[in-house]
Amino acid sequence: MIKVLIAEDKHMIRGALVALLTLEEDMEVVAELDRGDLVLEAALRTRPDVAVLDIDMPGLDGLSAAGQLSEQLPGCRTLVLTGLSQPGNLLRALKVHVRGFIVKDAPAETLAEGVRRVAAGERVIDPELVAAALETGTSPLTGREADVLRAAENGIPTDEIATQLCLSPATVRNYLSNAISKVGGRNRIDAIRIARHAGWL
Repeated sequence: MIKVLIAEDKHMIRGALVALLTLEEDMEVVAELDRGDLVLEAALRTRPDVAVLDIDMPGLDGLSAAGQLSEQLPGCRTLVLTGLSQPGNLLRALKVHVRGFIVKDAPAETLAEGVRRVAAGERVIDPELVAAALETGTSPLTGREADVLRAAENGIPTDEIATQLCLSPATVRNYLSNAISKVGGRNRIDAIRIARHAGWL
């Protein structure tokens, strides 16, 4: 039996995923969660073979949770569910050793087959995502520029961003200006939207 952990914050989608995989004779759902920050503890307790993680969850996003699993429970392979709208996340996923990357609107049988292949040690990546990621390219932002944009996303003023990130307000303004220019935004809000859509944040 392939033991599966499912983390998805939308209750109806999570219920459908659990029902879908429970129908498979060779799979057992050992944990279902609605928050990313609960994944590691549940995985250490239930020892799944495969963790199926939504990319956007409260508490901790799916890729950060995948990174924790890779470090602390390397025997658990990860399959991430995502939308086509954020191709830049594919490169981030590969860096944290995600084995599967499937779009949410793929046919239902794709998930069960993906879980089997990931459990067997294969890599399963939706070809449309690969094409979109290649078209979008890698993030032009430095780590610090991305940090500043993420902080700015909450609408806090430059001085607060500076305090939060232990930078001077002038440095924060420079990072924001560079980030806006690099992603081709008109202002910080537009830059955040572009970077989010590409999966660079």
